[in-house]
Amino acid sequence: MTLEHVDVLIVGAGLSGIGAACHLQKKRPGRTYAILEARAAIGGTWDLFRYPGIRSDSDMFTLGYRFSPWPKAKGIADGASIREYVWRTAREHGVAGKIRFHHRVTRAEWSTAKACWTVQAERLDTGETVRLTCGFLFANTGYYRYDQGFAPEFPGAGRFTGPVVHPQHWPQDLDYTGRRVVIIGSGATAVTLVPAMAHAAEHVTMVQRSPGYVVSAPSTDPVADVLLGMLPAKAAASIVRWKNVLTGLLFYQLSRRRPRLVKRLLLKRVRGQLPLGYDADLHFGPRYDPWDQRLCVVPDGDLFKALHEGSASIVTDRVDTFTENGIQLASGRELPADVVITATGLNLMFAGGMTLSVDGAAVEIGATTTYKGMMLSGVPNFAFTIGYTNASWTLKADLVSGYVCRLLNHMDKRGYRFCAPITSVPPTEPFIGLKSGYVTRGIDALPKQGPAAPWRLHQNYLRDVLLMRHGSLEDGAMRFSRSVSALKAPVA
Repeated sequence: MTLEHVDVLIVGAGLSGIGAACHLQKKRPGRTYAILEARAAIGGTWDLFRYPGIRSDSDMFTLGYRFSPWPKAKGIADGASIREYVWRTAREHGVAGKIRFHHRVTRAEWSTAKACWTVQAERLDTGETVRLTCGFLFANTGYYRYDQGFAPEFPGAGRFTGPVVHPQHWPQDLDYTGRRVVIIGSGATAVTLVPAMAHAAEHVTMVQRSPGYVVSAPSTDPVADVLLGMLPAKAAASIVRWKNVLTGLLFYQLSRRRPRLVKRLLLKRVRGQLPLGYDADLHFGPRYDPWDQRLCVVPDGDLFKALHEGSASIVTDRVDTFTENGIQLASGRELPADVVITATGLNLMFAGGMTLSVDGAAVEIGATTTYKGMMLSGVPNFAFTIGYTNASWTLKADLVSGYVCRLLNHMDKRGYRFCAPITSVPPTEPFIGLKSGYVTRGIDALPKQGPAAPWRLHQNYLRDVLLMRHGSLEDGAMRFSRSVSALKAPVA
């Protein structure tokens, strides 16, 4: 049986998958590609999450595409606006018709003899199995499980008489108007939910084991607001984009070099926004350094406004058990609740959970080393996108897609059939350096880093621009082959 073949197969139609398709459309004219998407819609994260207040936690001038700039001055955008932006980009660049929905990729097998991947997908709408081949496999699936968020087993949860909801699976018919809501968690989702729900709920209480860093920022970028009225939209967006890139990079570098100073400055700013007498050290003073975990952005100080109004409160304690009518804390205090939200995080997953094999040998993802943060040692003609942890996801996604196009055009020009990054140096560090709970729980599911470039990920956009847009493709670490027998890529 002859299988359908495409030059490039993209897995995932979220923010990075649509961006990858747009790059291919422009830079690889005449070449074939397809996009397999497990869900029924474009948008990925921004279509999956539908909880109240869902919004970006990065500014849209860097989270938006470089080739399709974010057109508004509102830099922190709601989920619906981001979803519409991704849809519009797909339509305008002619890639929407390349998407095959309800296709969940389960397995991909590389054959050196045939110089191609054979990919198997499950049709979630019909139950049938689909197989096709591709010359290059490009995973744009994010790094967490879409079908299951992290939900720890709380003692007594079965006794609670009200609904217990995880934000990743928000029921659209949930009515919390005039009800007492307890949100368990302290990350970006929790600090988004508190002010969003406080408008309608009787009271919202956020319960956190320990605090995280919270930074207030205007939802509308004042510089963008001025420039969009003076310059063409594309020029204004480019200036604001670089302003935000450099500001973010400088703040990150300062945080890593002078963590005590940055912590002191952040807490001082928080104290000025809290109600008089509020214990800032207890509820907003983390035990870890800035950027050991991602900072939570609060647009226009909405969380602090809810605390001032008395419609929300924060409790720093541990959950001991659920009761019939709420939550009992380790301190012995009981919080009455009608609804409990478990904003307890994500489950990590690489490449959407697909299994990879090379010439019949299974690839153990956790034993591979990443090349430029986008390819796996010993795995031919395969790339993946995982964005920055200290900046907007799409900054890295744009660089990865551009690099893949450069690499494929280079291979066409030189007559190479496939390539693979090869190293004999064992990996030394986790792929993601954050100490967040969702990272430490699932870090073994991700590849590792090596001790130095190109095997080490520096989380530095400026450095990566030079490396990935202008660096040498034939750098000694990447091996190319014109024949099927010239390169046997070892699998860790």
